[in-house]
Amino acid sequence: MNHFVEIAGKKIGKAFAPYIVAELSANHCGSLDTALKAIEIAKESGADAIKLQTYTADSMTINCDKSDFKIKGGLWHGYSLHELYEKAHTPLEWHQALFNKAKEVGITLFSTAFDESAVDFLVKLDTPAFKIASFELTDLSLIKYIAKTGKPMIMSTGMANLSEIEEAVCTAKKSGCEDIILLHCISSYPAPIDQSNLKTLNDLSKRFGLVVGLSDHSLSNNVSVAAVALGASFVEKHFILNKDNNSPDSDFSIEPEDLKNLCLSTKEAWQALGQINYKQTAAELDNVKFRRSIYFVADVKSGEYITKQHIRRIRPGFGLAPKYFEQLIGRKASCDIDAGTPVSWHLLEKN
Repeated sequence: MNHFVEIAGKKIGKAFAPYIVAELSANHCGSLDTALKAIEIAKESGADAIKLQTYTADSMTINCDKSDFKIKGGLWHGYSLHELYEKAHTPLEWHQALFNKAKEVGITLFSTAFDESAVDFLVKLDTPAFKIASFELTDLSLIKYIAKTGKPMIMSTGMANLSEIEEAVCTAKKSGCEDIILLHCISSYPAPIDQSNLKTLNDLSKRFGLVVGLSDHSLSNNVSVAAVALGASFVEKHFILNKDNNSPDSDFSIEPEDLKNLCLSTKEAWQALGQINYKQTAAELDNVKFRRSIYFVADVKSGEYITKQHIRRIRPGFGLAPKYFEQLIGRKASCDIDAGTPVSWHLLEKN
C-alpha cells in the first residue's frame, strides 16, 4: 500500500495533516492580476497548493453549433462547449508568471492537463504533479502519456464506475506511475450534499491501496471535514477572491474566509482522529481527582463497624474506587476517623 505521496517535498497521506488545494479554474475572471492575487491569498489562507487548468478551447473541443456541442441546463445553459472553454480557460501565456508567483510566495502550484500538448507545456514549467479531471478519467491515452513523465498523478473519479477507475489506475501503474492519489468526486456543479456518498472513500482506499481524497463541489465545507474524518488526505475546493466577480465557477467556489476555515477545520478533524486509545490522555490527568470515590461522611471510632451511614460514593476521587463500596460494609475501623476522610485500606482492620 502507498502510505503517502510526496508533492514538492510535502508528504500526503493519513499520517500527515490533510493537503488542501485551492482550485483556481476559471475564477481569475479573465484577469492575470486577479490570478496572481488569488495565489497570494490562497497562501495566506493556509492552502498547501493552488491548482490551474491547462487547456485552450480548441484543445478541448471544436467550434461547432450542432446540438451535441450545446449545453442544456445547469449553470452553463446556452453556451456551446467552445464558448464556455474560451471564457473559462487560463491563457497559456500566463502560466510562467503564475508559476513564478507561486514560487515567490511559497505555495505549490500544479495543473490539470487536458491533452498531450498541455502535458508537454507543463513539463517545461516543471510542474510537480498532474491532475486528471473526472471527465478525462476514461482517456487512457492521456493517463499513459502523463504517467511516463514520472510525476505524481491525482485522479478525480467523478462519474466513473469501479471498472473505469480500475482501468485508469492500472494504465497509470503499467506506464510507470506509482504515486497516485484517487479523489472521490461528485461531478455536479454544485454537488448535492445528500449524494456525497463519502463512505466510498474507505472502499477506494482498501481496494486500491492508494492515498485517497476528495474533490468537493458542494456549497459548504462540511463535506470536506467529514471526508477527512473518514480518511481523506487530500481536499480540493474551487476558490474565488470574491463571488461578486462573475465567473463560470463562482457559484460553487469558496471565498478566502471560507478557505481559511476549510484549512483549519480539516486539520482539526485530522488531529481529532488520533489513534485507538483506552488510556487517560494527558489532558485528563488533572481531572481524575474529580471522579467519584468512597469517603467517610460520619465520624467513626476505632474498632467500630463500618455501615452505610458512615461512607458514601462522592466526588472527589482521592478515596477507594466506588467498586469497593460493598466490601467495606462490616469492616472495623483501625483508628478514629473524621468525617470527610477518604477511605483507604490502611484505616481498616484486616479481615
